[in-house]
Amino acid sequence: MVVSAVAVVVLVVSCGFPQTISVKQAIGGEKNIVTADISHNDEQRLKYFFFEAVSQQNKGNFDAAFDLLKHCLVINPNAPEVYFTIASYYSGLGRDSMAMQAMERAAVLNPKNDVYIERLAVSYVNTGNFDKATDTYERLYANNLDRTDVLGILVQLYDRQKKYDKMISALKRLEQAEGCNEQITLSKMFAFSMKGDKKSEFNALKQLADKYPNDLNYRVMMGNWLLKNGREDEALNEYDAVLEQEPDNVSAQMSMLDYYKKEGEDSLAQATMERILVSEKTPTASKIHLLRQVVDENERVGAGSMEVINLFKRILAEPQETPEMTILYAGYLKLKEYPRDSIDAVLEQALEIAPDEVGTLLQLIQSAWEKKDFDRILKLCRRAQQYNPDEPAFYYFMALAYNQQDKIDEALEATRRGVAVVNDQSNKELVSDIYGLMGEMYHEKGMEKETFEAYDNCLMWNSENIGCLNNYAYYLSLTGNGLQKAEQMSYKTVKAEPNNGIYLDTYAWILFMQGRYEEAKTYIEQALKNYDSPSADVIEHAGDIFWKCGERISAVEYWQKAVDAGGNGKVLKKKLKQRKYFEK
Repeated sequence: MVVSAVAVVVLVVSCGFPQTISVKQAIGGEKNIVTADISHNDEQRLKYFFFEAVSQQNKGNFDAAFDLLKHCLVINPNAPEVYFTIASYYSGLGRDSMAMQAMERAAVLNPKNDVYIERLAVSYVNTGNFDKATDTYERLYANNLDRTDVLGILVQLYDRQKKYDKMISALKRLEQAEGCNEQITLSKMFAFSMKGDKKSEFNALKQLADKYPNDLNYRVMMGNWLLKNGREDEALNEYDAVLEQEPDNVSAQMSMLDYYKKEGEDSLAQATMERILVSEKTPTASKIHLLRQVVDENERVGAGSMEVINLFKRILAEPQETPEMTILYAGYLKLKEYPRDSIDAVLEQALEIAPDEVGTLLQLIQSAWEKKDFDRILKLCRRAQQYNPDEPAFYYFMALAYNQQDKIDEALEATRRGVAVVNDQSNKELVSDIYGLMGEMYHEKGMEKETFEAYDNCLMWNSENIGCLNNYAYYLSLTGNGLQKAEQMSYKTVKAEPNNGIYLDTYAWILFMQGRYEEAKTYIEQALKNYDSPSADVIEHAGDIFWKCGERISAVEYWQKAVDAGGNGKVLKKKLKQRKYFEK
């Protein structure tokens, strides 16, 4: 891949109607070249109508401006500023060929106007006419030898056309203007490589290394090129020369590691790798990159994990300034299915280095959740909130833990604190879940209005929150109001998870409340099939639905099963005793 010598430019021209412009922008800085004399009177008329066209354009009166521009060309068919301005109108009307002709005409009539030439070049690029684009950019550069950005564009275009000789020519001109640097050198090397000219490719790199003898990384790059091209002895000489001057040079050591691997010198490769990994002078990013290679190779050959674990331990025996290596170790232990306590101990070490590390805290919370250690979750969440007071996730998990401990007021307060720190950048699904949990807490406290307000907020953040849709629909149906809205929400859940017994029961119950008994029976039967052990409420629902369908014996049997499953409501007992349906 080519490393561009300049920032990539956006070679796109708007296809819409013109933006507001000034007369100076339209005419450019150069005196217009008129190919045929016109009378003084016509010259004044041209100026008047052109200025008026620009004025109308700036007011947004594009139809009037377009007509005035066409009139200008009647007065003087060789007015470059008119062709330049009218080109945008043709483009906006979808008449691309006429737009291009107008741009070309403007550039021919005023070949010194850089604005015209550059716009024409961009138009050629946008239409894929790269030959004309490069010719036009070359003209532009010839007019402005200080425009190195134009040379950068030419480099990209010649690369795209696979014209590597011309690409090299542009790079050499760029090098003359800016001096030899890494980006230009890499681009030259690429072009020489594509030509198959390895000698010139290497010489370009050597020229860079010779110019900056104190930057040993260029010597390492030379060694890498030599190693890649089968010149191992010369590569080794370069690496040795660098390490003689700078024994801890990480790039040279990494390259030596590649050299030993290529030469099959496994023991030297292993020793070099360990030296790099345990050195305090090796950047953490380099260690992590190398360790991942070690892990991948270890997994590929099916070797045991102790070699890798011992490497981690040797590395972590040294003081760590950042937690990345410790987190990577925890990830490796998880990969090898080590006990959760062992992984958590390593994550705790990571927190000692970076107590505000969100990902590590969340992993520990997840571990505690799996163990149902809710006190530990609360402790971790309090700790996390000290360092990350604006992270909603830690209030959410705190609320979940309190809820599991039946501390409804504390759980509700945690959700309130969580939504208080929400902003536009917050995770929408998480915020939705917090509001959904808040709705559950309000329902537990019998606060109907607040329950539905929380659910509305939940769905505002995530309209597809299936759990919320189910609960909202069910609680709404219990009020006897908004049954159509409840049915629509519940139907979404059944469509999303057609084998979920809870959602099927809710939908069946709403259909029952709407008097659609046969449909309700179909869904309650599906619900019962998808439950391992349905609750007393679900079984009671089945009894009520079967009663309304005229299957009285089955209804009574379901009511009895509901009692056997732990149901002890007064209405349920009354239905069973009198063998008759009663509304709650």
